[in-house]
Amino acid sequence: MNHYPLWKNLLILIVLALGIFYALPNIYGRSPVVQTSAIKAQIVDDNLIANIDAKLTEGNLSGFTIEQEGETIITKFENLDDQFKGKELLDGLIGYKSALNLKPNIPEWLANFGGKAMSLGLDLRGGVYFLMEVDMVEALANKTNQIRSDAIQVLSKAKISKQSLRWNKEKLVIKFKSIELANKAFDKLRKQINEVNFKQRQVDGVEAIVGTIRDNAIQAIKTKALEQNISTIKNRVNEYGVSEPIVQRQGSERIIVQLPGVQDSTEIKESLASVATLEYKAAHTSQGYVEGQSIPLGYKVYYWADGRPVLLSKRTIVTGDQLIDASAGTEQKSGRPQVSVTLNNIGGKRMLNFTRDNVNNPMAVVFKDREFVEKDPETGKNIYKPREVVINIANINEPFSNRFVTTGLESSKFANKLALQLRSGSLAAPVDIVREKTIGPSLGKENIDKGFLSVMVGFVLVLVFMLIYYKIFGLVANIALAFNVVLIVSVLSMVGATLTLPGIAGIVLTVGMAVDANVLIFERIKEELALGNTAQGSIKSGYDKALSTIADANITTFIAAIVLFAFGTGPVKGFAVTLSIGIVTSMFTAIVVSRAIVNKIYGNKAKLKSISI
Repeated sequence: MNHYPLWKNLLILIVLALGIFYALPNIYGRSPVVQTSAIKAQIVDDNLIANIDAKLTEGNLSGFTIEQEGETIITKFENLDDQFKGKELLDGLIGYKSALNLKPNIPEWLANFGGKAMSLGLDLRGGVYFLMEVDMVEALANKTNQIRSDAIQVLSKAKISKQSLRWNKEKLVIKFKSIELANKAFDKLRKQINEVNFKQRQVDGVEAIVGTIRDNAIQAIKTKALEQNISTIKNRVNEYGVSEPIVQRQGSERIIVQLPGVQDSTEIKESLASVATLEYKAAHTSQGYVEGQSIPLGYKVYYWADGRPVLLSKRTIVTGDQLIDASAGTEQKSGRPQVSVTLNNIGGKRMLNFTRDNVNNPMAVVFKDREFVEKDPETGKNIYKPREVVINIANINEPFSNRFVTTGLESSKFANKLALQLRSGSLAAPVDIVREKTIGPSLGKENIDKGFLSVMVGFVLVLVFMLIYYKIFGLVANIALAFNVVLIVSVLSMVGATLTLPGIAGIVLTVGMAVDANVLIFERIKEELALGNTAQGSIKSGYDKALSTIADANITTFIAAIVLFAFGTGPVKGFAVTLSIGIVTSMFTAIVVSRAIVNKIYGNKAKLKSISI
């Protein structure tokens, strides 16, 4: 009556054995390491290992080990203090980047079979957390400027003259001299600019076309701005060599950035939120400008860093969006800092056309950024104003296209920072850091210790209660509960989930919930015994009749976990992941595993008169 077929028992044993095997990597602990890799085409070989060994030895460090894994050198240290000191020493290796990490000490034989430890969240390993908000107002403003330029280009190409073209509140108003011109323009604009809904009407008694951005286009603009900013921020983070960073979307306007191992966030914070870029413009042949004199058509007054005015063309030859690579260096003759720039095909073609037509004429480089003004007293957000500074003006000696050098930079540090920002790409819209926190490595270790203690205390208390209250059946439930914890850990390890403090809370909750199913089963068995049913019949009825109640309770909790994962943020998602995995594993261990054990204890006793429950 109470027995499983051989194949079912074997299947249970295989599942439990795999669970134990893939949970094993987590018992070997982690060692603090520094990962060193090449920034560009630098060579990673035995010479680099020798250089690392020499630098660390000169810095009075000992007890470290160095090994190569692919294109990365792993230097393992005995403690966190040596790790941080080693990172400072290895940052001096030119052409290489170093990152802090915690490396699991998994035996090679275990790793060869795919064994890997759970990833630890920022709250368990230390690092920096940023919550960034994208300025969607600026993103939409940038798009309206682009639409205005596109409309001018469409009308110019079709040789349609206009009286005026401007944005008025949220409408693009284009006025014409006649209805014929308006009709022709309407047909062209409607076909070539899909983001805008155009209508013909009279404005101030003049034939005009009025355009409004479509709602779906506005949403697409915001989504694209968020996605481009995420991509750019990822590139900038990678330039700093941060190990296992997390850059992910939160809601419709915010980005979460987690940088494990980073403790001094000042420099990297400035880089992540920077909108710095370069623009190349034609300079007026006279260059100089005296306040009060008339400004030639098509030109605008810009300023050097020391406040000297200069006339530059309003038309931009190349923008930062067309830069695909940049590297800092020094001029061979003067030793001054410079940035070598590479443009994409479009930018290279535009630069070639301009320089070919303007040999011996001056071209200027404008550095564009923004500077902090004040905090808005109502919203608490930072208020910035745009900053445009001329950093260089030089005569074009000969035509060039997609590769050239920008000089006139204030320092080597500025050149390195600018090169990093240029090659990582430009932000589609400015971002503000609305929340920031730093978690020290010692606090992370303390969180791990407390989290482990909470799991163990909850686990032991449940074990004691079940053993005292349900005797042999309580012991069975305890064995099933132990397997449940093992299976949760193994699944988290196999799927590569990141364990956080809320995730540990999910495990603790699962430990408490896991025995609920056994309690329902055991109480049902007691009721059947009280009704006079046989011991074997009571065991069978207890498991069979409690199944629907257990399934209903777990399914509703699982649905709640899915909702938490779908709509929650980082910590809530971590809790939802462990909770949902725990529900599935607890159903398996509490019902299937526990019954298999009970079957082995009582199933073969045909004349069973009593059971210990």
